[in-house]
Amino acid sequence: MAAATWPDSLSDRYPALADLPAALRDELGAPDAQPIRVKAGTVLFEEGTPCRGFPLVLDGEVRVARGSAQGRSLELYRVGPGELCVASASGLFGSGPMSAYGVATAPTRLLLLSPATFERWMSHEPFRRFVLGVFADRLADLMSLAEAVAFQRLDQRLAATLLGHGQTVQATHQALADELGTVREIVTRLLKRFERAGWVRIARERIDLLDPAALRAMAGGELQAR
Repeated sequence: MAAATWPDSLSDRYPALADLPAALRDELGAPDAQPIRVKAGTVLFEEGTPCRGFPLVLDGEVRVARGSAQGRSLELYRVGPGELCVASASGLFGSGPMSAYGVATAPTRLLLLSPATFERWMSHEPFRRFVLGVFADRLADLMSLAEAVAFQRLDQRLAATLLGHGQTVQATHQALADELGTVREIVTRLLKRFERAGWVRIARERIDLLDPAALRAMAGGELQAR
């Protein structure tokens, strides 16, 4: 693929690539950088498998999570346009298997850089600084997640999660359970407790927040629902 076919949205989404040398831009072509379009629900990579490349998301979103032998899932982070997947970068840096799996949450368009191309692009200082900066941010996020899992009650974490989705949460109980790394039955039980307290109203795949202030107090450990 010639440099003329450089996707217009790539530099818009990833400004660190705006001054990428022409020699590196010219690598955008199979097998160096594969354009991929997938539907929502498509598994892009699986835990324990070799890393096939480094994704640059142009449109859509990828949910990155870890699973357990019991079938439970814990969301680590999400990757949208202009963001990076640190699990993929870690796999390429360490030449090890993927430490998580990734699923498209919406129709998604991306470029998958080959491992060799990613390594060459890392020689470009602005791109390298961008990747390492995202690593630092994700590490801080994961440390906060580990702290929440270890020290916060699940009802606090659920309240914080509901607040993070706006006034109306369009999600199934299973999706919330996956995000929190627990099982659907526990989430349903807690939501019914929140509803009895008058904090939320539960409908099919929808939760309306009636008392965000109470949920904030719950998230901060200042209040309990009975």
